Amino acid sequence: MFLPIASVIAATATLGLTPLVQKFGLKWGYVDQPGKRKVHQQATVRIGGVAIFTGAMLTILLTFLSNSFHTVPMSTLSEVIGILLGCIGFFLIGFADDLFNLSPFIRLFLQGLVVCLSWSLGVRVEVLPVPLVGALPVGVLSLPITFFWLAGMANAINWMDGLDGLAGGVSTIAALTFSILCWDNPPLALIALALAGSLTGFLRYNVNPARIFMGDGGSYFIGFTLAAIGAVGLMHSAKCIETSLPFWVLAVPIADMVRVIASRIWEGKSPFFADQRHLHHKLLMANFSVRAAVRFVWCLAAWFGTWAMFVAAIPYSAIALLVTSCLLAITGLPFWSPFLPVLARSR
Repeated sequence: MFLPIASVIAATATLGLTPLVQKFGLKWGYVDQPGKRKVHQQATVRIGGVAIFTGAMLTILLTFLSNSFHTVPMSTLSEVIGILLGCIGFFLIGFADDLFNLSPFIRLFLQGLVVCLSWSLGVRVEVLPVPLVGALPVGVLSLPITFFWLAGMANAINWMDGLDGLAGGVSTIAALTFSILCWDNPPLALIALALAGSLTGFLRYNVNPARIFMGDGGSYFIGFTLAAIGAVGLMHSAKCIETSLPFWVLAVPIADMVRVIASRIWEGKSPFFADQRHLHHKLLMANFSVRAAVRFVWCLAAWFGTWAMFVAAIPYSAIALLVTSCLLAITGLPFWSPFLPVLARSR
């Protein structure tokens, strides 16, 4: 199968599935109610991850069943199986949380079990980029570091899902970027494109004003998938630059999570304490509208993604970086506009 077709198939499937999931979610009462920390004003179905997961996984399985990758080496096949089993496991954990509101410790424990399974099949972080040192093999620390990477990214995407279309758009950009960076590894490129297509179909119903939310099932599935692609495709290299690429691609959710956790711990609070410290909350406080905040974060994610492509020497990436830099400046006007009169007077 021509790989980009996977995105079209996944998008079409999710476009059709999402209204059905919304219908049954309303019928069964799986909705997210408005609240103090939430932007939406009415009850909204919170199990949209079912449509994202189904659309992406059906596309991936159909492609493999069509014998498109009959020449894939056994080692790569094991890693792909590890990714797919991990995707299923993380989706089920998140979906169970959407239905039954699991405690953070139960979620982390179950995520740990799934990570161990995926790690045993080859989904591993084996090298980390260390400034001024280079690509450093992690050796016996591979399993705990892999857990922090895979489970951490799943939770980072979950925490970013605070505005309509925010996590979906950032993840679509990351998936498309990974598909380009991993193009010489067709199974990984397929998974990334299927995820990007499924998210694109879902965004039709998730952008502001959202008619459905992805929920924990969707965000855990997306975060794990992106992190696993980065680990298998790029974090086995002896080259420091290549090993650092996943951190560039996922810089926005990583930085947001690290900053929030550090600030909570600094104030003596639990890292799981719910508050309004996230980037999207800060943008709303800076007088961004919901749509303006989402557009700005999308452009910020795209800017980091094009930096990753530029560092990896992808053809035409310099042009893409210039375009995303301009878009970032334009969408950041609410930041710059208070200073424009001052600059004008200074002239």
